[in-house]
Amino acid sequence: QVQLVESGGGLVQAGGSLRLSCAASGRIFSSYAMGWFRQAPGKEREFITSITWTGGSTYYADSVKGRFTISRDNAKNTVYLQMNGLKPEDTAVYYCAANQAGSWQTWGQGTQVTVSS
Repeated sequence: QVQLVESGGGLVQAGGSLRLSCAASGRIFSSYAMGWFRQAPGKEREFITSITWTGGSTYYADSVKGRFTISRDNAKNTVYLQMNGLKPEDTAVYYCAANQAGSWQTWGQGTQVTVSS
């Protein structure tokens, strides 16, 4: 079982940047695909990006493509989300998740990102 803890959220002005981290503990982190999701107030949780266990392939939602970058360091059991060009509509709680057997089964507690206009 993998446990996930996000960090790096905060308040930033529109156009600014933040880097989120997701530290994993437990076994076999490097074998899991990892992803980031977000949930804005009054909205459903949405997928924004994922990365394969090797880091060789990444996927992005259209809403963040070209602005956000996912990466991972398996030696540090950590996955990152670099967010540039932030917009007020990016305001949400951001969650990292681990994909096991084709489903997002393990979630972190979330970190708040607030973008002011």
